[in-house]
Amino acid sequence: MRVGVAPVKPARILRSRVTDWPDVDVADAEAVAEQRDEVVAAVEDHAGRVAYQLARLQGGDYGQETFATERGEWTVKYEAGDLEYLRFDPKSGSETYVVSTKQPPEPEPLATALVDYEAFVAAFNDHVDSLDGVLDDVSTEFPSVETTDAVVAQRDRVLGRIRELCDVIAGELQRYEGGDYGTFVTRVDGTRWELKWDTDGTQYLRAGGSGGVYVLSQYEPPSAADIREYAPAFSGFVDAYNEHVEELESDLRKVSVDGKTA
Repeated sequence: MRVGVAPVKPARILRSRVTDWPDVDVADAEAVAEQRDEVVAAVEDHAGRVAYQLARLQGGDYGQETFATERGEWTVKYEAGDLEYLRFDPKSGSETYVVSTKQPPEPEPLATALVDYEAFVAAFNDHVDSLDGVLDDVSTEFPSVETTDAVVAQRDRVLGRIRELCDVIAGELQRYEGGDYGTFVTRVDGTRWELKWDTDGTQYLRAGGSGGVYVLSQYEPPSAADIREYAPAFSGFVDAYNEHVEELESDLRKVSVDGKTA
């Protein structure tokens, strides 16, 4: 979209095909002063359209762009597609915030800036035109994307079996220990394994201590690499639990009732 400003007439009355500009000689600081609020509002409306198009072009929620003219430089800053400020920095003299969130500009520098406003709009339109067709030769023939269906299915199969066995262990521990929750901790080849359970079954199975890998949890599953590393060792965890149960049975056999071994 090109943003238009009609050619300046001999009286230098600035008009726009997009915004109705006030009838004011922009080179006359006194005239601008009398209608400053009206003039600034018109510029803000028109430059806001520039900011909106610029935001769409750059594809971000906020940013800025500077456009050079023969008389100086114009900087458009926008946020969320809305104009934040429009600044004119002439080649001679101090910069002027034609539009800002603070106080309006003084009439004389505003008049100086408005004389160059048409050139600013032309510079913006030239910038847009320079990008026309820049993506024409960009191919959209990309490689096909492989699905993770097979890997996910294998992961769910392995973790499903591990959870099934852990839930059995959790149920047996609850029967023996009583209570609504508890833990079973053991070591397998030097690695600490911890099963935490509650009345619903397995809460988590963690390998490697507090900073280890949650083989089972209430949140996301572990990576395929972690499953490959710890799934084979899970058999050792089950063996450790079975040994724990055998030790409990052995201890109970040693309990004497009426002088006899139970």
